[in-house]
Amino acid sequence: MAECTHLDQIHDVKPHTQGCEECLKMGDRWVHLRLCLSCGHVGCCDSSKNKHATKHFHATKHPIMRSIERGEDWGWCYIDELELDFA
Repeated sequence: MAECTHLDQIHDVKPHTQGCEECLKMGDRWVHLRLCLSCGHVGCCDSSKNKHATKHFHATKHPIMRSIERGEDWGWCYIDELELDFA
């Protein structure tokens, strides 16, 4: 089983906003929220039309995000393409 090689880039971050940062600025909507574990950016998931969490990764190369939806304890490493369990 493959392991994420970017766990050392996880920081103790707090969400910058209570919604997707870019969608809030645009007055748009999102489906689910993801938290960048490098910097605290909050972006919308790939099921949302704007996909701001993935766009944040492409712009910054911050590798790991986690779901900040209630009851969800998983994350994703964009570089290693691995799901992570934060339970």
